[in-house]
Amino acid sequence: MSEGQLEAVLSGPAGAAVFLVVSVDSGGEAVARDLLSDVGALTRAVGFRARPDGLLSCATGIGSDLWDRLFAGPRPAGLHPFRELTGPVHRAPATPGDLLFHIRAARADLCFALAAEIMNRLRGAVTVREEVHGFKYFDERDLLGFVDGTENPTGTAARDAVLVADEDPSFAGGSYVIVQKYLHDLSAWDALPVEEQERVVGRHKLTDVELADDVKPADAHVAMATVTDADGTEREILRDNMPFGAVGRGEFGTYFIGYARTPDVMETMLDRMFLGTATASHDRILEFSTAVSGCLFFVPTAAFLEDLPDTPHTARSFPALAPSPNPVRSAGTSLGIGSMKRSLSDEQPAS
Repeated sequence: MSEGQLEAVLSGPAGAAVFLVVSVDSGGEAVARDLLSDVGALTRAVGFRARPDGLLSCATGIGSDLWDRLFAGPRPAGLHPFRELTGPVHRAPATPGDLLFHIRAARADLCFALAAEIMNRLRGAVTVREEVHGFKYFDERDLLGFVDGTENPTGTAARDAVLVADEDPSFAGGSYVIVQKYLHDLSAWDALPVEEQERVVGRHKLTDVELADDVKPADAHVAMATVTDADGTEREILRDNMPFGAVGRGEFGTYFIGYARTPDVMETMLDRMFLGTATASHDRILEFSTAVSGCLFFVPTAAFLEDLPDTPHTARSFPALAPSPNPVRSAGTSLGIGSMKRSLSDEQPAS
């Protein structure tokens, strides 16, 4: 990519993605730094074999706790741990994660190959927290059957919504990203008539046209996930969600990934969805879609990764770990939360 890591994300949806979230083990800081400085080169090496149509990219995010373990000097102004939300009915959990690798391409094999190269470098130094393989589903639909990402900004508006600018000049060109894994109760969802599904989402299922204001319920997802300023101006984020699933285990979901210039836009959206508003107790889509993870990261520019800041004094004392012949410890399987029942909680930001 050019100066930023986000040129591919800004250009539009991908055909396939791998979302890889890891925690860096104590003593693994040097291994993580080495990988961060080389992730651009690894992406170019894997992608070169499928030019020009492979469109392989990797946006790398760094979590708040790891930032202070790796780098001396200033830190992104808005970077902090993901804020867990517990509403009257639903919950958005905060889960561990130090590094995010958002790998996307036109083909799944390219995503897989780059993820393998990254893990070969990190093996023995990290614990895998989440690995989700996403795919394009028909005409950019989620597994609930609705188009996802309809209101994404494009062009200059997308760059203005996503990229940090003069408000934090040391980190201009970077972005904040929130990820959440949502599991869908498709049995309950499919039992709803299409007209009722449309009232839950706030859009017509076939045409993707938003319901009229006098028809759209106050707790519809479109209404709850819309954030506006006091003057009525809508605040935008860029979603790059992907469906995933394992039909044999009855697991179906959406991996939500949202980029924004400041995390407070996404956090306000989640507050509305999970904690409610003056007119609705929660986003009704949460009755069919449950959040099982949540992390916040900062995605610095490619130039930052290629010329990393000095390590803090504490990080200098950490020895690099020798490569381990054992598999990376995983906090769970790729999609491994059992089949979802409605006793859980949350959602999947969609349109």
